[in-house]
Amino acid sequence: MAVVEGWTGRYVEDFTVGDIYRHGLGRTITDVDNAWFTMLTLNTNQMHFNQHYAERSSFGQLLVNSAFTLALVAGMSVSDISQNAMANLGWTDIELPNPVFGGDTLYAESLVTDVRESKSRPNVGIVSVKTRGLNQRGEIVIRFNRTAMVYRRDAPQDKGLFPETNEPF
Repeated sequence: MAVVEGWTGRYVEDFTVGDIYRHGLGRTITDVDNAWFTMLTLNTNQMHFNQHYAERSSFGQLLVNSAFTLALVAGMSVSDISQNAMANLGWTDIELPNPVFGGDTLYAESLVTDVRESKSRPNVGIVSVKTRGLNQRGEIVIRFNRTAMVYRRDAPQDKGLFPETNEPF
């Protein structure tokens, strides 16, 4: 019986400048997601948790916390971009061109903008991407640049982690 490994992400050798990854999963944001994240991060702006207050704004409804939007879209990209990252090195040029509301479904895609060797660590390379999040109408709700140290395929850090058992299937 063959053991078939699941998707384990890309290594630095797998990235090519100009490639675009459409990340596989969309995610519908609920008002509960927004309220929990807002409270968890101690964000006291009432636009995220006070419906009565938000109804008086120009949006007329609660806004999804922009830090949640960033975290969600970044998370959506992990399986393609940083599943095998050693560390994130930077996030720049974060823009929020359109609002996000409870009930919106977000999707994400990333464009590889640079791939290079690390000058200080032989077991990793540096990968830079532009990532953007789109709502169900195709409107861009967030975009940002991200740079990460990604392991080389032969790096030992992610090998041999799955535990073995003496009990056969």
